[in-house]
Amino acid sequence: MKLWQKETSTNKQVETFTVGQDREMDLFLAEFDVLGSLAHTQMLESIGLLDKIDLTAIQKELKNIYQEIQEGKFTIEDGIEDVHSQVEMLLTQRIGEAGKKIHSGRSRNDQVLVDLKLFFRSQIQEMVISVDELFTLLFQLAEEHKNKLMPGYTHLQIAMPSSFGLWFGAYAESLIDDLELLLASYKICNKNPLGSAAGYGSSFPLNRTMTTNLLGFDNLNYNVVYAQMGRGKTERILSQAMSSVAATLNKMAMDACLFMNQNFGFISFPDELTTGSSIMPHKKNPDVWELIRGRTNQLQALPNQIMMLTTNLPSGYHRDMQLQKETLFPAFQSLMACLDMTILMLKNIKIKDKILDDPKYKHLFSVEEVNKLVLAGTPFREAYKKVGMDIEAGNFDGNYEINHTHEGSIGNLNLKEVNKMMEVIIGQFNFEKVEKALRNLVE
Repeated sequence: MKLWQKETSTNKQVETFTVGQDREMDLFLAEFDVLGSLAHTQMLESIGLLDKIDLTAIQKELKNIYQEIQEGKFTIEDGIEDVHSQVEMLLTQRIGEAGKKIHSGRSRNDQVLVDLKLFFRSQIQEMVISVDELFTLLFQLAEEHKNKLMPGYTHLQIAMPSSFGLWFGAYAESLIDDLELLLASYKICNKNPLGSAAGYGSSFPLNRTMTTNLLGFDNLNYNVVYAQMGRGKTERILSQAMSSVAATLNKMAMDACLFMNQNFGFISFPDELTTGSSIMPHKKNPDVWELIRGRTNQLQALPNQIMMLTTNLPSGYHRDMQLQKETLFPAFQSLMACLDMTILMLKNIKIKDKILDDPKYKHLFSVEEVNKLVLAGTPFREAYKKVGMDIEAGNFDGNYEINHTHEGSIGNLNLKEVNKMMEVIIGQFNFEKVEKALRNLVE
C-alpha cells in the first residue's frame, strides 16, 4: 500500500532501492506519527473537514493504536510502504471510510517532518536526563575526592599538581556546555512544521497554531518553504550537539585508559567491569572505556555525515533526506549506551591514595616554589631561573604544600556555582510543558 500510488505499479527493483531501510527506521517514529494525527484530526474537525462522529471514532482508534505501539505490538506489515500508510490502513480497516479522511490538509512531507521533530524532542529529553545523571555523579565524585592530589600533564609530560576534584569537576562543567548546544537544538526541534504540506502550504483554512499548542511545541515554523528546508538543517544542528557530548565522553574515556595503565596506576575498576587476555593472566583491559572512545569518535563524525547528505540541495523536498534516518537514528542509541556505560564505570571507580608521594612527581611542585619566591619579593624571571638551576643540580626536593585558592582551582572548586549553572540550563528545557500536552492528547 502506498499513499501516493494510482493505477500503475512501481518496478520492484526501483521500489526496493527507494524504500531502503525506511520501514525499519519508521518503527522509531510510530508513536509520534499517531500523536501528530491526534492533533491534526482535532484541528480538521475545528475547521469543518471532519464531523464530530468521525473525529470521535478516529481519536478512539488512534489511541488504541498508540497503546499497541507502547506495548510493542505494532508492526509495519509486508507490502506497506511506511508508518504513515500502516496507521491509515489500520484506521480504515477498523473504522471504515472515516480513516481515509485523516490525510486532508497535509502531505507525507510535513507528516514526516512533525514525526521527526517529535521524535528528536523525545530523544533530546532522554539524553538530557542521562547527561544530568552523569553530571550529578561527577559532582559527587569531585566533592568526595577533592583533597586527593594527582599529577597534571601538558604534552603528556608531568606539569603541575592537580586533584581528582579538579578532574571530575572539569568533566561535570564540560557537560554544561554540551547541554547549551543540546538546548539550542531542542529549541529548533520544538517548532511545528505541520501544515506546510508538501512545502507550499494548503488551500484548506488550516489552524496551525492549534496543532502547535496540542503537540506542546513552543512555536511554529511559519514559512512553509522554510519548514521543508529545515529538514537536514535540524538534523545537522542536533548531530553537532550530540557530537559535543560525545567529545566530552571521548576525552574522559582516553583519560581513564591512561590512568588505568600500570605506569600511571591512578584508578582501578572491579574485575567484572574489565576484560582479560587469552594468554596473559595478569591483564585487566579497559574494553568498556575503549569502546566508549571508539563509539564517540564515530559520533563526532556524525555532523559531517549529515552535512554531506544534504549539501548542495535546492529548496523543496528531496529523497536524499531519507538516508538521514539510517545515519542519525542508530546514533541516538549509541550515545545513550555510552552515557549509560560511563555512569556504570564511574559508580565503581576506585582512586589510589597518596599518588604524589612517588618521587617521580617531585618536580610537579616547581611552580609552587617559583610562586613562593615571587611572594617573598623575588622577580618572577629570577625566581624561575633559580628553581630551574636547583632542579638541574638535583637540589629540589619537591616537598611543598598546595596553596591554590582562586575560583576554580584545587582549593576552591566552586562546585555549588557549577551545580547552579546546571540547574538553570536544565530548567530551560521545560520538558513538563511537552509532557502535559502529549498526555492530554492520548488520555
